[in-house]
Amino acid sequence: MKMSVTPAATALFKQDWGFRTHDSVRIFVRYSGGGEDAFAFGIMKDTARYPAVTTVEDGITFYMEENDAWYMDGKDLTIDCRNDNIVFLR
Repeated sequence: MKMSVTPAATALFKQDWGFRTHDSVRIFVRYSGGGEDAFAFGIMKDTARYPAVTTVEDGITFYMEENDAWYMDGKDLTIDCRNDNIVFLR
């Protein structure tokens, strides 16, 4: 399991979300309702406590805590930008 962040996504985090070099972005799992998959990824500025996977792109640390890694099910995650929105590709 690995996580990658595209340059377009990193630029969006900096320009639209206000993240800066040395900030940390936590990717977490949240309940989103019914349908095929009742869960989705969320994003928040936080400090890692028990990171399961971490990557640093353009000075920003992106990570997922151990208690959320189950949602990855051993798959890789790419965080990208499409139409000025952050998207998660597994």
